[in-house]
Amino acid sequence: MLNAAADAGLLDRETAIFEMLTSIKRAGADIIITYFAKETAKLITY
Repeated sequence: MLNAAADAGLLDRETAIFEMLTSIKRAGADIIITYFAKETAKLITY
């Protein structure tokens, strides 16, 4: 759904990914497994 919304121009993809991961962490997750892991790692390191 996130990719479809980004493709339709309804939201910024990178911002939505970070918001999703942040909310999961705030909910108390110790580990986050996501389809966006590689992309997020690249965005954080650059």
